[in-house]
Amino acid sequence: MISRPQRPLCIVISSPSGGGKTTLCGRLLREFPSMVYSISCTTRAPRPGEVEGENYYFLAEPEFQRRVKAGDFIEYAQVHAHWYGTPKQRIEKALNEGRDALLAIDVQGAERIRTLISGPVSDILKTALVDIFVVPPSINVLQQRLDGRGQDTEETIALRLANAEKEMACRDRYKYVIVNDRLDDAFERLKVIIEAEHRRVV
Repeated sequence: MISRPQRPLCIVISSPSGGGKTTLCGRLLREFPSMVYSISCTTRAPRPGEVEGENYYFLAEPEFQRRVKAGDFIEYAQVHAHWYGTPKQRIEKALNEGRDALLAIDVQGAERIRTLISGPVSDILKTALVDIFVVPPSINVLQQRLDGRGQDTEETIALRLANAEKEMACRDRYKYVIVNDRLDDAFERLKVIIEAEHRRVV
């Protein structure tokens, strides 16, 4: 009997800032070496330690808007006064090669992708989407994590917490929700979801 190739997944992971999506995505990429990480473009300045082409592609706003008009992004959104966008070419190439594509994006971006696949797009993208929301145990825990990062001012943290409450109100739009109470447990739940989706017939 010839085994059927596993279907490639477009894995969308969202969470409030400080919710753990970046750490979980890093662990996923180590666990699944063939997985392709989608590096987003952003108009914000690099944070300490961030590297061009590894963490983000850092663009001036006129260049970002030029790419929006050219249709280069599968999704884009303005978050915390800056623009973020996901280049679509890398995602489509990965899926067509039978590889998973991993996107760490906000709730606006995830909604744009859902809207996109409800329209006339390739069948492989329609069947590939798996959207997952990672939620902290509580707003208090999230505040502790943001304070502990030492990267933001009190004003910025207050803005992120206000946005977090709005974002968490959108979690029912996702197929899966994972509570990141303990990182190891959250990662195991994430792996189970991906492995189950690979086996699912659509």
